[in-house]
Amino acid sequence: MPLLARCAGLAGIAAVAACSGSDVPKTDQADAAPAPPPPTATVPNVVNVTAREYAFEVPQQIPAGVTTFRFMAKGKEPHHGIMVRLDDGKTFQDLAEALKKEGPPPTWAHMDGGMMIGDPDAGSMVTMSLTPGKYALICFIPAADGMPHMAKGMVAPIEVTPATGPPAPEPEADVVVRLADFDFQISKPLTPGEHVIRVETTPGQPHEVVLVQLGEGVTPQQVVATEMGQIKGPRPSYTYVGGVAPMEAGRHAYMHVNLKPGNYALICFLPDAKDGKPHLVHGMLKQITVG
Repeated sequence: MPLLARCAGLAGIAAVAACSGSDVPKTDQADAAPAPPPPTATVPNVVNVTAREYAFEVPQQIPAGVTTFRFMAKGKEPHHGIMVRLDDGKTFQDLAEALKKEGPPPTWAHMDGGMMIGDPDAGSMVTMSLTPGKYALICFIPAADGMPHMAKGMVAPIEVTPATGPPAPEPEADVVVRLADFDFQISKPLTPGEHVIRVETTPGQPHEVVLVQLGEGVTPQQVVATEMGQIKGPRPSYTYVGGVAPMEAGRHAYMHVNLKPGNYALICFLPDAKDGKPHLVHGMLKQITVG
């Protein structure tokens, strides 16, 4: 539509230029109504999402555009919410049938990012841009019995409808984290306080970033072993801070965090497309210090 808009503007200019001075009616400028101001950009739409065992509380319709998800995980188990976008012509029922089969997800279902578990009280926040179409919000995290939460009913259909107002701008990020095969590339060291972190996926496989604050003496390896059920006994001290759910190459989203001084871990649990091992095994497990 920008081309049509420019053409319409040029047509208007030509019409005015075609009028001679005598053809233009005289108007008292003091009585002329001022031109209305152009529409201003709005703030991102805010959507509240609550995850429990084993369901999402989320609106069934969301307007397209820049959207901030406020994610609260209220269950006893960790949860995430992946926004899976379906190609035109595919339905939520098509996806449900496809996910019953073994193997990778269908090529017409695209991981566009989403929400990660955060602080138990404050939750987590992720901002992303949504295009109109059909989506499914899914939690793939396995339960204690090994069955994915999705198989227990943690799937919610969402329709993203065309936006009606002016588009909202994307947030201004102060740090960029690039998810590569297989590394977290951070544009500059993180400092205590509030940050808007732009998370980008480079060409290659889909990736996610899980941000965890480590307790005194706790290592990223201990976090991974605990989450994979390999540690018996007391749970090491660590806290989920947030992150961005899996995104295909070329996509980006923003995570909003308020960091305290200390050690943190960046983790990608997503399985490798070639050997099926988690990306953390291939190098996507990094400890950083915020201080």
